[in-house]
Order: sequence, then structure tokens, then C-alpha cells
Amino acid sequence: MLCLVSAACFGAMAIFGKLAYDAGVSPQALLLVRFALAAALLGMVLVLRPGLRRMEPGPRRPAPSDRAAAGRGRVLATAIGLGAVGYAAQATLFFSALQVMDASLLSLIFYSYPVLVTVVAVLLGRDRLTRGRSAALVAASAGTLLVLLGAGGVSFHPLGALMAFGTALTYTVYILVAESVVHRLPPVVLSTLVMTGAAGTLGVRALVTGGVDLDFRLSGWFWLACIAVVSTVVAMLTFFAGLKRIGPSNAAILSTFEPVVTTALAALTLGESLTPVQLAGGVLVLSSVVVLQLRPARTRPPAAPLPDRPGPTVHEATSPARDSAAEPTRVAP
Repeated sequence: MLCLVSAACFGAMAIFGKLAYDAGVSPQALLLVRFALAAALLGMVLVLRPGLRRMEPGPRRPAPSDRAAAGRGRVLATAIGLGAVGYAAQATLFFSALQVMDASLLSLIFYSYPVLVTVVAVLLGRDRLTRGRSAALVAASAGTLLVLLGAGGVSFHPLGALMAFGTALTYTVYILVAESVVHRLPPVVLSTLVMTGAAGTLGVRALVTGGVDLDFRLSGWFWLACIAVVSTVVAMLTFFAGLKRIGPSNAAILSTFEPVVTTALAALTLGESLTPVQLAGGVLVLSSVVVLQLRPARTRPPAAPLPDRPGPTVHEATSPARDSAAEPTRVAP
């Protein structure tokens, strides 16, 4: 549920972005305000709710040491780097592509990233390429080709498609790196560090390039607030919380709900539509991600025989105390 909520919030971001552009917001202003506002909101949450700064109860950890302190410093640096490098680059490519192509088409191309995650995992030796994965990769490649070849609208732009694929590449790296720190930092802390890192990078870029234009209509500020609150703060918190519970692969498959939301909202609010060829390609891309998650059923090995022992007495067999002792304590997931 957390990943589905995140996907729905992220799916609305392209629509908010298009509406913000119509209100006179530039991509540079959109990105800077988005991350700065998100970082400020998350910082306020941490101040008002100090308990969110602590990790959830888990196995007993060793006593703090110099090595542990150094390791925590690396984790914090990695989290800030995720925003300063990975998320800032991904968002820049995404909103630059959104200027020259439809939101629904951008979303479909971007959602080649779950397949890219599998490819990278295989190349790094973290996973192996089975026949099912091979078929999924072929289907995803064919689907992406259909999406590109079926583009007949004036909003399609080759450079935009290239930036959309670059968005998928950078997000692939982002997820693989984020998975290495998501278990070592609370979700709100991790999200705050990522947003702060991205805001820092974009702030420095604004200073170097002469600043950004914030003189746009009031409706532009409203859509920026929607992007910062709904499609950034809520989306990030729910994604990291879900990623921590189910891992990167399952989080990626559930996140395929995002292009469905984007396409539906684009049709309802922006009047966008996909050609039948593009729809067929989109179905191939999304179905390939589903296939990647299929696992053959494993046969449960037969239980080892128990040693012979005298059977319980009638009193022992029906004793509530014995039944409750035999039942293991259940721990909430």
C-alpha cells in the first residue's frame, strides 16, 4: 500500500508540472522551489516529531565505536549525495523532457527503469539472467520501440525521448544506491537528506547561472506546492517506507502504477492521448516488469521425522497452558 500511494503521488507530478508551466513557471524555478520547500517541510516534521529521527526497534546493535561513527558518516554522505547528484539529475532530465513531450509518453519511456534495474543487477553479479528475464527484456525493448515509433503527435521530440531514457538510467542508479542505506536511516531522515542535497545542488546552479525567475502567477505557486507536498514529500516518505519493507524489486513492480495514473490524469486534464501502437508498446513494457517478478513455485521439502516419544496424556493434550506455550509469539511485520 505504501508503494502504491507513492506511485499515485509520483504519477500526478507530470500533470502538476504541465499546469505549472502553463502558469509561467520555468523548469529551473520549479526544481529549486520543489526541493527547497520539500526539505523545509521535512525538517519541520523532524522538529515537531523527534521520534521520527530514531530507527524502529530491531535486533540489538553493538555499542557505538569509532568505526561505527565513521560508517554512519558514510551513510549520511551517501544520503546527501543521492539528492545532490542522483535525484537532482533525474528531476532535471524529467522536467526538461516534460517541456517538449506529452506527460503520458514521458511516463511510459521512464518506466523502462525496472527492467534496467534487472539488467544492472545481472551485470553486477547480484542476479542471474533466466529465460523468463530474457523474455521480459525482449518484450520491454520491443514495447519501448513501439512507443517511440508510434509517436505521431507534435509533442514528440527525439531529444525529449533521449532525456526521458536518461531519467530512467539515473533513477536506476538512484534506487540501487538508495537500497544500500534505506535500512540504516529512518525514512523521514533519509528523505530530508535527499531533498536537502538536491536543493543544495540546484541552489548552487542558480547562483552560478544568475538566479531563477520567481515572477509567475499565483496559480503557479499552487501547482508548485502540489509538487512539493504531494509528489515529493508524501511520495518520497511512502516510497522509502515501502522500499524498506519489501525491497527494490517489489517496490519497482508496484511503482508501475505510476504511468497508469499519469496517463489517466493526462487524458482527463490535458486532453492527451496515446495511439493504439503506443498503447500496445506500453502494455509490453509494463507486462515485462510483471514477468520479471514471477518466481517458479518451490516444492517444500518433506519434514524430518520426529523422534519417538510417549504421547501426551489426555490432560496434557487439552491443556490451554500447553497450547499457548506451543504457539510461537507473533511479531508484527
